[in-house]
Amino acid sequence: MSIRVVLVDDQEMVRAGLRLVLESQTGIEIVGEADDGDTAVELVQHLETDVVLMDVRMPRMNGVEATRRICAADGPRVLILTTFDLDEYAYDALQAGASGFLLKETPTEGIAEAIAHVHNGDAVVAPSTTRRLLDHFTAPVPAGAPRSFALTERLDDLTAREREILRLLAQGLSNVEIAESLVIAENTVKTHVSRILMKLDLRDRVQAVVFAYQHGLT
Repeated sequence: MSIRVVLVDDQEMVRAGLRLVLESQTGIEIVGEADDGDTAVELVQHLETDVVLMDVRMPRMNGVEATRRICAADGPRVLILTTFDLDEYAYDALQAGASGFLLKETPTEGIAEAIAHVHNGDAVVAPSTTRRLLDHFTAPVPAGAPRSFALTERLDDLTAREREILRLLAQGLSNVEIAESLVIAENTVKTHVSRILMKLDLRDRVQAVVFAYQHGLT
C-alpha cells in the first residue's frame, strides 16, 4: 500500500515539483495539497493521510502552528521542509510534534526515504541538519543546576542502559548504529527507545533528542 502524502507549501511551483518527483518514487501517493497551514489542518481532517510534508514560512497560518494543531489532534505525522538549516521556525515545529526536519535541497531519494522512515514510526534526525539546529537553539541545563522534582523523577525512571541509548539518540545515531555501538540486537534497541518515550512522556525520537539536549544529557 502506498504512503499517502499531503504537500503543504505556499509556492505552487514548489508543490508541483515535489509532486512530480515524489510520485515517480514507488510507494508514495500525493493525496492533497495546501498553500497555507490553515488549509492543511482542515485538509488532513477529511483526507486519509499518513505523512504531511510541511513548509514552515507561509501566510495566514505558518507551518509551526499547523504542525502543533495536527499533532495535538493525533493526526498524521509531519515532516518539516525548509530552505534554511538554522531556521528557528523549524525548531519550534519539532517541539510542536513534527517527526523530522529536511532541507528543500535534499535529493529526491532522501525525501522519499525520510517519508518512509516517518511513516514507519521513526523520525528523521540527521546530524547535518537537526543536530546543528538543536546545538544552535537549545540551552542545556548547566551541570549541577537544580532541576524540578517532576523532571528528576522522570529521569530517575530511566535505567542506565536507557540513559545510554538516549545519549546516542541525541548524537543522531539510528537504531542500527546504536545496536552496533552497544553490541545488542536492533529489536532490543527499539524496545528501549519505546520505553524511553513512554517514561518521559514524549511523542517520538525527535522530542527525545530535544529533551536530551535541553536537560544536559549529552
